[in-house]
Amino acid sequence: VQLVVESGGGLVQPGGSLRLSCAASGSIFGIYAMGWYRQAPGQQRELVATITGSSGRIIQYADSVKGRFTVSRDNAKNRVYLQMNSLKAEDTAVYYCNLRTYSGGDYWGQGTQVTVSS
Repeated sequence: VQLVVESGGGLVQPGGSLRLSCAASGSIFGIYAMGWYRQAPGQQRELVATITGSSGRIIQYADSVKGRFTVSRDNAKNRVYLQMNSLKAEDTAVYYCNLRTYSGGDYWGQGTQVTVSS
């Protein structure tokens, strides 16, 4: 049973937009951090954006996506979103959703491919 499921990836032209969604199973409790990481071929997985705290007041972005990506969360639905605008070829990667709980849980989704190409 997949506890964390991403959706919304795909092929988009440079300058385009995509919105990723991540749904967490209702069996995961006490989530304090939700976020997105990505991994391009031959590279290490890197942080894209995270939103921390039950009120979501602490938000962190990678420098490479600041001003173009927006992370948001819906606590009631256990969901986190990543709105990606002005996409570039270098944004091409597999994007992973990550959830962390107050009890030490660390959950990852299976990943969704984002390809930016003309």
